Formats: sequence, C-alpha cells, structure tokens
Amino acid sequence: MITRIDHVVLTVRDIEASVAFYVRVLGMEAVSFGNGRRALAFGQQKINLQVLGQEVRNHACIGSGDLCLITDWAVEDVMQKLSDEGVEVVEGPVAKSGALGPITSVYFNDPDGNLIEVSRYD
Repeated sequence: MITRIDHVVLTVRDIEASVAFYVRVLGMEAVSFGNGRRALAFGQQKINLQVLGQEVRNHACIGSGDLCLITDWAVEDVMQKLSDEGVEVVEGPVAKSGALGPITSVYFNDPDGNLIEVSRYD
C-alpha cells in the first residue's frame, strides 16, 4: 500500500531561520508552495515548515521532530561539515539500524531542537 515518504512537516519558531539552517548546513533547496508556504527539498522528498498553530489538524509542538536523513558522504566529511558550520554533534558517529540495514549515524539539533540524524549505509 505505501511505497515511500513524500514529505514530513516540522514545526519551527522562525521559518526563514530554519530554511537558512537547512540550506547552509545540509545543502537542501529552499522552495515555496501553496499560499507562501516554505519547504526544503532534497532527492525526491521535502520537509514542509510550519509555525506553531498554523496547522490545526495535528498536535504539533516546536522541537519534537526526529528525522533520519541518508547521505552518500563519508561520515568523516559529514562531521567536518557540521564542525565547519558550528553545529554541535550530540552523538556519533554511532552504529544504528536503518530501514535497509546497518547505518552509521551522526546526531545534532536544528535551531528549534529537532533531532536530526544524518546516516550512511555501511
């Protein structure tokens, strides 16, 4: 029935600050859609951004996101990029289990406290 994730939504304090962070640190593409909504595109997916209270159908709160993003970069290169951008690693590199098998992961928080995991398949 389900073949893939199309998009996820993060609730943030400042949409443009979040756009700037994800573009600068992770190289995502900033996009606009619908009535001025903002999102971050990468591969065949995107992360939609919303502010607290913007979407009344969910029980969103700021900083509750927890995403695992897959990279083809070497983990050492990911670590160096995060260091270069002044992003503190909160865990890793560490062995984890991804949807397709073993991965090596690095964890950090975005400006709103969402936990971001960047992983590479072993």
